[in-house]
Amino acid sequence: MIAITLPRADRTLERYALRGASAPSASADRPFDRVAYAAAHVVADPLADVDPWLDVAVDWDATIDFRRHLWSLGLGVAEAMDTAQRGMGLDWPTSLELIRRSVDAAREYPGARLACGAGTDHLAPSSELTVDAVIAAYETQCEAVEAAGGRIILMASRALAACARSPEDYAAVYGRILSQVREPVIIHWLGEMFDPALAGYWGREDHLEAMEVCLGVIAEHADRVDGIKVSLLDDTKEIAMRRRLPAGVRMFSGDDFSYPSLIEGDEQGYSDALLGIFDPIAPAASAALGELGAGNVERYRAILEPTVPLARHVFCAPTRFYKTGVVCMAYLNGFQDHFVMVGGQQSARSAVHLGELFRLADQANLLTDPERAVRRMSAVLAGYGIEQRSEAAADAAS
Repeated sequence: MIAITLPRADRTLERYALRGASAPSASADRPFDRVAYAAAHVVADPLADVDPWLDVAVDWDATIDFRRHLWSLGLGVAEAMDTAQRGMGLDWPTSLELIRRSVDAAREYPGARLACGAGTDHLAPSSELTVDAVIAAYETQCEAVEAAGGRIILMASRALAACARSPEDYAAVYGRILSQVREPVIIHWLGEMFDPALAGYWGREDHLEAMEVCLGVIAEHADRVDGIKVSLLDDTKEIAMRRRLPAGVRMFSGDDFSYPSLIEGDEQGYSDALLGIFDPIAPAASAALGELGAGNVERYRAILEPTVPLARHVFCAPTRFYKTGVVCMAYLNGFQDHFVMVGGQQSARSAVHLGELFRLADQANLLTDPERAVRRMSAVLAGYGIEQRSEAAADAAS
């Protein structure tokens, strides 16, 4: 029996025995009938002599290798997004380098999907900015992404949220950018639970009123919009918007709480996927989508639904710290050799939170090598003063 001592919310320690169930097998050979992107994290360079709160140091080899892992499973990569700590440790120059490297790596995988975030994060938010300044910032990044050979995900703009005076300002900015792009883009509506600076986006505090503004922008430029990713963590709002999109415009689910049912869909349609949770659960997501594509709906549910408790935990409030859980999972599963993050954000979640993450990952069959996962989780917990006892000592104590 493989076991580990984990902290609990009541300040006690628990000797937790792993289930030992095998992870679902996945293969890129099984076709999906949904478009599915995983928003991928970046791997920090732990040996770089930088101040993590101020400077960025990326382990490029490990970062790009993780993207190869996602493509090998048939998933697309949504690059330089929120999951990569964009604007939360990862600056625009480093983001552009990441995009260029990912575009190059994607050429190794014929047909690989890659879409890249373009925003305004090199422009400091201020109420004194003009709409024209926001447009110019978007143009700078869109041109750079296109020059690198990438397709665009049009990210939400903190600068626009800070200076816009009305919904018409949003319409003007998005209309100008959409009129210039070479290929249809994915628009990302990122809710304030992910980034408090984006509260009131589209010029309305109420999400349903904001949806009307966004739908108006999409309807006016439908030929320039591949789809929209909605990150509001509310399945009813996603479904309501999905049913009103113009023909040919996809809904990319950004709901890391209710993704199995949203992707499965109903008699009126379904959501494609562009999800941060698909980073840590990539094998399960690939296996489940393969089953759905084959018409095995019950098997799809059986694989994907057990991952939901983990996802809800990873994305619990404050939601913006979800990247800590994503990177911890990458460390536990051997995709990087350390639990260090850009911006030092490995400290953003508590030992209790990480202990529960470990339990839920095990219960969802997402620990690919349980013995390695226990060794690595033990190393993480040692930093919090939680030492692992031998099996004999643990048995004697119980």
